[in-house]
Amino acid sequence: MTAWHFFDGDWHEGNPAIMGPMSHGFWMASTVFDGARAFDGVAPDMDWHCRRLNASATAFGLTPLHTDEELVALVAEGLRKFPADTQLYVRPMYWAESGFVAADPETTRFCLSLHESPLPEPNGFSVTLSPFRRPTLEMAPTNAKAACLYPNSGRALVEAKRRGFDNAVLCDALGNVAELATANIWLGKDGCAHTPVPNGTFLNGVTKQRTQGLLQQSGIEVIERTLTWKDFLEADEVFSTGNYGKVMPITRVDGRELQPGPLYRKARELYWDWAHSTAALR
Repeated sequence: MTAWHFFDGDWHEGNPAIMGPMSHGFWMASTVFDGARAFDGVAPDMDWHCRRLNASATAFGLTPLHTDEELVALVAEGLRKFPADTQLYVRPMYWAESGFVAADPETTRFCLSLHESPLPEPNGFSVTLSPFRRPTLEMAPTNAKAACLYPNSGRALVEAKRRGFDNAVLCDALGNVAELATANIWLGKDGCAHTPVPNGTFLNGVTKQRTQGLLQQSGIEVIERTLTWKDFLEADEVFSTGNYGKVMPITRVDGRELQPGPLYRKARELYWDWAHSTAALR
């Protein structure tokens, strides 16, 4: 895997060591990050991703070291280290170097990583209801894209895969569907696209927001509302949006087999057309 990273004012190749055992980010998980994509010479919504990184840092008590515009410019510089058609994962990060339990914001550090990461084929995947739930803001920093939230998603994935599924659907504290372990989730019913309303237990994803806007502009009704697991079991179709795979079909919900539906196909087509027409960043 080819990878380039910007930290301490310069670019470094490979997988350089940037934390030690005394680093707060290493042993106290004070890392916030964002995940974006570059492919086919475009980098969709990079400005939104950089803005969210800085918002996550502020929410977590860290000090953003770069403006949104500076981050976008650094990403553009990094992209030029790869062939234009390389499929990349773009991950800017902040963490604290020092602090006792609470991170010391004065010791905030920054790294931007870009590495080869092929987009998954839209072949469909299976989901099941997880016994684990998303925390609320009173329990965890759910208003930030924080690394400390991901072990909960990880254990949900492990449990789901043990039962023969590819991904897990997590509910909020009240038992309503929040998101997948790795992405936002949608269902189609009677020609309308439905997705869980953001309620503070999960991030309103960048790709989710972009897809919602594109569907609405095309004349498709999008409804953000409280959804139950029963709604997904009875849906006409189910799909996901997220940075890793963008728009992907879900083809099995527990024991029910599904086909990629017309709303999924429209959403994916709209996203790809928009990305290739407006999202160049080099």
